[in-house]
Amino acid sequence: MEIETPANLNSIPTDAETTATGLASNVLQAGTGTEAPAAADTVTVHYSGWTTNGQLFDSSVQRGQTASFPLNRVIKGWTEGLQLMVVGEKRRFWIPAELAYGENAGGGRPSGMLVFDVELFEIQKAPEPPKTPDDVAGIPDTAEVRESGLASRVLSAGTGSEHPTKQSMVTVHYSGWTLDGQLFDSSVTRGEPTSFGLYQVIAGWTEGVQLMVEGEKRRFWIPGKLAYGDNPQGGAPGGMLVFDVELIKIGQ
Repeated sequence: MEIETPANLNSIPTDAETTATGLASNVLQAGTGTEAPAAADTVTVHYSGWTTNGQLFDSSVQRGQTASFPLNRVIKGWTEGLQLMVVGEKRRFWIPAELAYGENAGGGRPSGMLVFDVELFEIQKAPEPPKTPDDVAGIPDTAEVRESGLASRVLSAGTGSEHPTKQSMVTVHYSGWTLDGQLFDSSVTRGEPTSFGLYQVIAGWTEGVQLMVEGEKRRFWIPGKLAYGDNPQGGAPGGMLVFDVELIKIGQ
C-alpha cells in the first residue's frame, strides 16, 4: 500500500501544539471518544513514521495490520503523545530525538526528530494497581519468621493440599513493594499471571512459595540477602522487599 509522505516533515509548523518537553502535534482528524488513555493502558493504533528527510521507516498501515501495546513500553514521545488523543482521532507528531531514539541511534533505528501519523482505534484500560499494604514498613508481630529471616503471613487460605518443591513450575499473581511503599513490580497491573520455575527466582521466593498451596495468598517480608541484596546493580530494588503472592497453579 502506498503511503503519502507529508509535506511538512522538515520543521514543526507554526500551528502545531507543542508541550513543555518539545513534543509537537497537529490533529488531522477529530476523534469520537471522550477519554484519553493513561500511560499504563494498552492502545490499538495505525501509524506511519518518517525521518525528516522523507524516509518512511515503519508503517502498520503498509502492513495492513493495527498494532497494540502498553503506552509505557514505547518511546517517550509516544507515551506522552498518545495520552493527548481520544478514540477515532488521527494526529501528526513531531517527536524530538530525546523523546525518540536519540541523535545517533544504533541497531538500525532512525535518528533525530521523527514524524508519526497515528490513528487511535481502541483503549484497553490497565487494571487498578494494588493497594499498598498497611504493614509494608516492617515485619509485624503476626508474621511467622523463619530461620533464614524470611517472614510471612497468610492473607487468604488456599484450596489445595500439596506444596510445590524447589523444582516445581508455578503460576502466580504477585505485587512487590519497597519498605517505603513504592510498588516496583506487579503482575496484577499487567493483567496476567506469570509462570516460572521456583529454582529460577530469588531465594526468598524459592523458600517462601514452597510454604503455600494452590489458591493461597500470602504476604512475604524478604530480607535483602534473600532478594537482590542491599545495594544491587541494574535498577533492582535493594534491601528488604515485601511481596503479596497468590499461588494459582503448581505445574504447567
